[in-house]
Amino acid sequence: MTTLYGMIDSGNCYKPRLLMAKLGIPFTNVEVSSHTGDTRKPAYVAKNPNAMVPLLELDDGRRLAESNAILLYLAEGTRFLPADRYERALAYQWLFFEQYSHEPYIAVRKALLTFPERAKDATPERLAVTLERGNKALGVMNKHLAGSAFFAGEALSVADIALYAYTHTAEMGGFQLDAYPAVAAWLKRVEADPGHVPMEWLG
Repeated sequence: MTTLYGMIDSGNCYKPRLLMAKLGIPFTNVEVSSHTGDTRKPAYVAKNPNAMVPLLELDDGRRLAESNAILLYLAEGTRFLPADRYERALAYQWLFFEQYSHEPYIAVRKALLTFPERAKDATPERLAVTLERGNKALGVMNKHLAGSAFFAGEALSVADIALYAYTHTAEMGGFQLDAYPAVAAWLKRVEADPGHVPMEWLG
């Protein structure tokens, strides 16, 4: 059976769990927490030299790291990866946006404020930067969603799953989602899509 190594409280690890739930793909979940140093233990580093989660291990032993790469692999040939060339490129665009302009601020600010081991890094300067840039990302999303139901065409795709993972918990990082009504409405549309499961779901 496919194995997913990840953390229950990580949005990046939630992404493949959510997609596999929607696709009905059975998997074994193995909790590997960076909070306790599990990701840096030799046995895990042998599987993923980058010492991070999530990590997908296929039935044949091949492995795939990086949350959005895992999404693209799982979504191949399904409704979650647009067949149209332009819409497919839009999905990629938003996946890159999520990792470059969204996750480093929205996810990191939440981690700084909620994970005890990150408290030492929660300087006023860093909190200010993550708040400013996270709000910028939410503003970009809100502008797009004001005219579109989803991020890559008119159907839910890997782009929406990637962006949903950290956006739906953004208020834990001090972001005010009611200031972004199009984003708030989109979150409800994502949650209404068949097969949706909460972040705590482990298969």
